[in-house]
Amino acid sequence: MSISIRLLTCAGISLAATLAASGPVRAEDVKEPPIVWKATEGFSRPESAYFDPKSGFIFVSQISGPGGERDGVGWISKLDRSGKVLAAKWVDGLNAPKGIRSTGDTLWTSDLDELVGVNIPTGKISHRIKIEGAKFLNDVAASEDGTVYVSDMLGNRIHALHAGKLSVVAEGPDLEFPNGLLVEGDRLIVGARGELTPEMQVTKPGHLFAIDLKTGKKTLITPEPLGVLDGVESDGHGGYIVSDWLNGRVFHVSKAGKPTLLAQLTKGTADLAYFPKEKLLILPRMLEDNVTAYDLSKLLPTK
Repeated sequence: MSISIRLLTCAGISLAATLAASGPVRAEDVKEPPIVWKATEGFSRPESAYFDPKSGFIFVSQISGPGGERDGVGWISKLDRSGKVLAAKWVDGLNAPKGIRSTGDTLWTSDLDELVGVNIPTGKISHRIKIEGAKFLNDVAASEDGTVYVSDMLGNRIHALHAGKLSVVAEGPDLEFPNGLLVEGDRLIVGARGELTPEMQVTKPGHLFAIDLKTGKKTLITPEPLGVLDGVESDGHGGYIVSDWLNGRVFHVSKAGKPTLLAQLTKGTADLAYFPKEKLLILPRMLEDNVTAYDLSKLLPTK
């Protein structure tokens, strides 16, 4: 991969062209899946939902203010699996927390240019790890050996934290401004935002792709650009559930890379959690200040 950062300035490419490039969709045919529950009270720009299997809780990061400001108004909420808010501001005093994941008893979240670790049993911040030169830390993923990965979307980099040491896993324009991350064995699955201008305008949607953590090789999962991607989770059968923040879409991507539109919602479909057994999607609706659980059982392939 090239290590340089490329910011495109194709101002003449319209948003309509961007949407069209992400593939033909009949939005009138696919709308909102059946709702199981919706949590609304105490939410302000919810960005990421994550189910921690050890504690049994759902955690939701909430930006509250602007997504890139050091304002101290962000927090993390704790919910049960039924959507009941157990602690609206379980951890507060954060800036703009985004992706979240756990290793052992520690919940990790990205916060501008830091990885923040929270002790889950106590709800107290245990780590603040600054990533020098970070421009816009976004999603977080973790491997079985405890390595924590975080995407620096605007920096076109992916960092790793292992045994207290930081390293750069991948960098350069081939990352397509990486957002969503998921560790899958020796591969890091990446949902890309696409190509951006310096003004953060999308000029080309991003792919879903994989990075081999041993060789650094990039392999496309979706042959064509899919969308302005945000959350990525396993469907439990070799495929993926993927959200498109800008266009308000949720896709199923098969193991072979075929995308199927599951939901056509509104802008702000953010970083999701997913229960494969129940086929239950937990989706932060960032711009509508709620987290909604959807039943996908009738929309997904049976195998």
